[in-house]
Amino acid sequence: MRLRPIAALLIAAVPACVGLAMVALPEAWRLIVSVTVAYAACLFFTIGIVARVLRWAKAPVPFRIPTTSGQQQSLAWIRPARLDNPATGAATAGRMALEVLCFRSLSRNTSAQITRDRISYRDSLALWLAALLFHWSFLLILIRHLRLVTEPVPAFVLWLMRVDAFFQIGSAQMFLSDIAFLAGLLYLCWRRLTSSEVRYISLVSDYLALWLLLGIGTTGVMMACWLRVDITAIKQFALGLVTFAPVLPHGISPLFFAHLFLVSALAVYIPSGKLMHMAGVWLSPTRNMANNNRARHHVNPWNAPVKTHTYAEWQEENLKALQMAGIPLEEADAERTHSN
Repeated sequence: MRLRPIAALLIAAVPACVGLAMVALPEAWRLIVSVTVAYAACLFFTIGIVARVLRWAKAPVPFRIPTTSGQQQSLAWIRPARLDNPATGAATAGRMALEVLCFRSLSRNTSAQITRDRISYRDSLALWLAALLFHWSFLLILIRHLRLVTEPVPAFVLWLMRVDAFFQIGSAQMFLSDIAFLAGLLYLCWRRLTSSEVRYISLVSDYLALWLLLGIGTTGVMMACWLRVDITAIKQFALGLVTFAPVLPHGISPLFFAHLFLVSALAVYIPSGKLMHMAGVWLSPTRNMANNNRARHHVNPWNAPVKTHTYAEWQEENLKALQMAGIPLEEADAERTHSN
């Protein structure tokens, strides 16, 4: 794998910035830097997400272009593939639900290669499982973090934490979602680095996103298991941020500020990177449209009004020239000409 110098510099800048964030700064500067970074990242994330979603929503989609992989609904005695080729809104909603929750299209992704003059197919089951582990564990981790910004903590969050940490050993609190998150992320990193095909189409932003996510997961696990931090002080700081009354309690570990910086950097990256697929999947015309082109006539609503000019009108305008040239006229116009 060869990276351009600028790409290598950008990727190396992440651990460098983390190291700077972990330096023991005076408490006053810690408060100013941490609050400024957190609010700026939140503002950039919100504005960027809204702006990009609005731009996608305004894009015209004059044709129905859903991707299909099954029999379309036609005759009554032919069984259609309702989820692979949806013809109704309910079937389309079911297809979208399976796509968002279970990554159905990824589980059916296959690759073909020729070996010894024979073609062989290979599925992507490992990639599908890693994607499921990563995304679902990421969601559980986000829900778990609600305990830091709510008081009192919702009952479902406490229940989820008890289920997630049922095999706690000693004082170290290891969550299943943390293990699944890191396992899925490490597989995605390994695949991007070892697969020549994936490496060929990879951009700097792809490596940067994985690097940020890996840093967030690593610092989070370190705070939860090995370098124990003051959760009470961190919750007081988080509550101050969400209530716009920031305070910096004494005793917060510098590792927390490294974790906060990485999360802020990821929030800034998301609106301009490929991680925007979390919002883009809902606006994808290849997924959110029903394939009912045979049943309904669709008119492009963005077509500009065009003044039509029929052949009869053209013939009326050029009647004398057509008669002089001996060109046959349509019957209605010919009868009218003879009557005149």
